[in-house]
Amino acid sequence: MRLALAIIGMALAARTLGENPMLILNEDNDHYFKQPAERMNLADLNAYIDQLAGTRATHLFLCPNGQRTSYRSAVHEAIWDDIDGQPPTDIWCANAKRLHDQGIDPYRVWIARCRERGISPWITMRMNDVHFVTTKNYFRNTTFWRTRSDLWRVPQATGGTWTDFAFDYAKEEVREYHLALVRELLERYDMDGLELDWMRFGRHLTPGHEAELAPILTEFTRQVRQLTSEWAAKRGHPIQLGARLPSHPDAAAGLGMDGIEWAKQGLVDLLVPSPFFSSADFDIPLELWRERLGDRAASVRLAPAIDNGTAAYPGAPRVDLDLAMYYGWAATLHQRGADSFYLFNLVYRPLDRPPFRTILDLGLDENVVRNGPRRHPVAYRDTVPPGFPNGALLPKTTDQPVSITLDIGRKPAAGSVAVILGFAQASGDPPPDVRLNGQPATGHAALASTRNYGGNQTARALRFVLPADALRDGANTIAIAATPEPLRLVWAEIELRP
Repeated sequence: MRLALAIIGMALAARTLGENPMLILNEDNDHYFKQPAERMNLADLNAYIDQLAGTRATHLFLCPNGQRTSYRSAVHEAIWDDIDGQPPTDIWCANAKRLHDQGIDPYRVWIARCRERGISPWITMRMNDVHFVTTKNYFRNTTFWRTRSDLWRVPQATGGTWTDFAFDYAKEEVREYHLALVRELLERYDMDGLELDWMRFGRHLTPGHEAELAPILTEFTRQVRQLTSEWAAKRGHPIQLGARLPSHPDAAAGLGMDGIEWAKQGLVDLLVPSPFFSSADFDIPLELWRERLGDRAASVRLAPAIDNGTAAYPGAPRVDLDLAMYYGWAATLHQRGADSFYLFNLVYRPLDRPPFRTILDLGLDENVVRNGPRRHPVAYRDTVPPGFPNGALLPKTTDQPVSITLDIGRKPAAGSVAVILGFAQASGDPPPDVRLNGQPATGHAALASTRNYGGNQTARALRFVLPADALRDGANTIAIAATPEPLRLVWAEIELRP
């Protein structure tokens, strides 16, 4: 009987994959609850979805959990539950409880309203959230996590990175703990799909053994697929299964999140190659994902993701993305075959806050981003196994010539071309000789503000103007000559203006 239900569920899902472009928004587990208390009511919950109606948003992925749930769960602690007998005081906790005390489950409200307004509602479940786990008795942390340090990736850890304290899915108790929430979410919410968000946070198995333990996460995904299939049959409509995982398929597999294998075994309908948080990935190898998927590429959708900030190299300051960066990212991916995009941490409250209004109204279609303002900065891949290249090109010192190659996708039909370089030193005249694909800059100017060009590490940012015909489709190489006074280069980008 269970096998029959699974077959029916997978068949239903397969019929609804479709080919229409998607613009997926991820509603964070705390965004809504950080508003004034007077907005914790049914009318405002519905209005929250209504602001997306008529925009280019096609899917809303609703996150009801981090470590705790933002609703009253029967299997995990709620965000407002006591910590060692003391109630938490954070606004998130208070507002989530206000809704609960009124008998309102925001996720049920949002799912229903999404369907009324033509938006596909999904639930996205964070698989191993470890926000602030080194802060004693932080309100997000569960009692189960605090009292079962034997289940951490580094058992009884006392220091190190947050992911040392993450649950180790190699341990059966950990898997069952999370499967219990999967079961509850599927029973409680009538969703179009369930996403397993493996990027909050991106380490889930015993350190140093992730690749060899990958079959454990594959089997876990199989169990979730069985559950979604059963509930699809019960509800009479598809419940698709997706996974957000590292942006390079080999990095994902090397960390035990073998999305290609999951797809080949028919366990997932959607894969979301994604950075974590530290840096956006402007070089997601979507063509490699498609190649590795082989015959499954026709039935498994790929929706590359981006967070709301980026950094030039590990340890560099994080810079908020502006509209031109979102456009540059999407333009590159369009040339690599993308038609769908996933926006994480796109906080669209208030809706008119830039750049969100423009993205929601116009979308990220190729005709929009190709000829709009574009920035293509140096970034790096922030979630990779030990020894795997992270793609970092900076920092560099100009005591020797520097060469940086950036992919811009298809070049625009018209407009200006510039290279912007950020240096750690405020001095440095004369500026270096800069060329793009062998053609020299025709002029340069210092930018009044360096905040958007590397943050507080950048003392001086220079904009070098290049001939429009220097630009090529795809890969473009910036060549920076050595300087008499060595300069530390901490930011580099290609800027395209209509």
